[in-house]
Amino acid sequence: MTDTAARSSGWPLIATLGVTQIIGYGSVFYSFSPLMRPLEQALGASKSAVVGAFSLALLTAAICAVFVGKLIDRGAGRYVMAAGSTAAGVLLVALAYVETMQGLYLIYFGLGAAMAAILYEPAFAVLTQAFGAGARRAITNLTLIAGFASSVFWPLSQFLIDSLGWRGAVLSLAGMNVLVCVPLHLFFLPRGKPHHVRDRSLPPQGLSEALRQPVFYLFAGALVCNGLIFSTMSVHVIPILEAKGLPPLAAAGLAAMIGPMQVAGRVLELTIGRRYPIARVGLVALAAMPVALLLLLAATMDYWILALFAALYGASNGVFTIVRGAMPADLFGREHYGAINGALSAPYLLSHALGPSIAALLWTSLGNNYDRVVAVLVVVALAGVFLYRAAIKQGLRND
Repeated sequence: MTDTAARSSGWPLIATLGVTQIIGYGSVFYSFSPLMRPLEQALGASKSAVVGAFSLALLTAAICAVFVGKLIDRGAGRYVMAAGSTAAGVLLVALAYVETMQGLYLIYFGLGAAMAAILYEPAFAVLTQAFGAGARRAITNLTLIAGFASSVFWPLSQFLIDSLGWRGAVLSLAGMNVLVCVPLHLFFLPRGKPHHVRDRSLPPQGLSEALRQPVFYLFAGALVCNGLIFSTMSVHVIPILEAKGLPPLAAAGLAAMIGPMQVAGRVLELTIGRRYPIARVGLVALAAMPVALLLLLAATMDYWILALFAALYGASNGVFTIVRGAMPADLFGREHYGAINGALSAPYLLSHALGPSIAALLWTSLGNNYDRVVAVLVVVALAGVFLYRAAIKQGLRND
C-alpha cells in the first residue's frame, strides 16, 4: 500500500465512509419518502408521476455504475466520491427551488449519477482497494454503521420538513453533503491506487473477461432476484401486513423491525459468519428469504409469526448486502473490482427501480390479492437461491 493509503485504512476509513454513507443514503435515497407528498402538492402532480422521477434516478445510477467503477479502479475513489457529494449538494439546492415536473425529472436524473458515485458500490470498491483480502470484514463493519441511515434520516427528514418546510429541509440536506461529506471524502479516502490491490489468488480479469463467463450472469441473476424482492417489500410491506388484518399502527411497527434486524444479521456475520467462506454465508442468507416469505404467506393475524417473518427477512437482507459487496472479489479477483461490481450492480439497481411497479401490476392482475403477490415473490426467491448456488459452484470450482 502507499503511505497515504495505509494511513487512510483501518477504522478511520471505515468510520469516514460510514458517516458519508449515512448522509448519502439518508439525504438522497431515504429522504424521498417523506418528501413525496410535499412534492406532489407543490408541483400539482400525481404520486406516480413524482415516483417516476425517483425511478429515473435509479435507472441513471445503473447506467453510470460501470463508468464510476472504472474510475475507482484507477485510484480515483476519493475524487469520484467527493465529486458525487458535491453534485448531490448542488442538485439538492436545485430541488429546493424546483417549480415544474420537467425540472424535477432533470434534477433526479442528475441525482442518479450522484448516487452511483456516493452509495454502497463505490464505497465497497474503495474498501476492496484499501483492505485487499481483508475487505470482507471492512465491508461488514461499514454496513453495520450505514445500516442506520433509514433509522436516522426518515425521522430527521420529517422533522426538518415540519420545522423548516420541505424546501428548507432540502437545503439542509444539501448542506450536509457539501459541508460534511465532501471534506471527509477528500481528506480521509486513500490517494491513488494501493500497491497491494493485485490479487494473485485469481488470474487478473477485466470486465470484458468477466462478461464472457456464465458465472457473471448467474450471480447477476441472483442479485436481480434479491433486488426485486427488497424493492417490492420496501414499498409494499405495510399494505401487505394490513391485508393480513393488522391495524396500521401494528403493521408499521412490524415493518420497523426490519431495519434493526438487518443490522442484527450483519452482527451475526461479523461474529459467527466470519468463520465460514462468504459464499456459504451468502447461500444461507438467500435460503432464508423464501422461508421468510412463506411465513408471511402462511400467517393471518398471528403477530408472532409475522414478527418471525420480519426478523428473518431483515437478517437475510442485512447479510446479503455484505455478500453482494464481497463475492465479486472471490469470483473475479480484486484487480478490476470497481468495474465488474459496477456492471453487476447495474441490473440490481434496475430491479430496484422496477420492482415496486411490477408488484403493483401483479397486485392488480391477480385480483387485488397481496397473498398471490407474495407467492410470486417466493418463486423469485427460490430462483435467486438456484442462480446463486449455480454461480458459486461454477465460479469457485477450482478453489
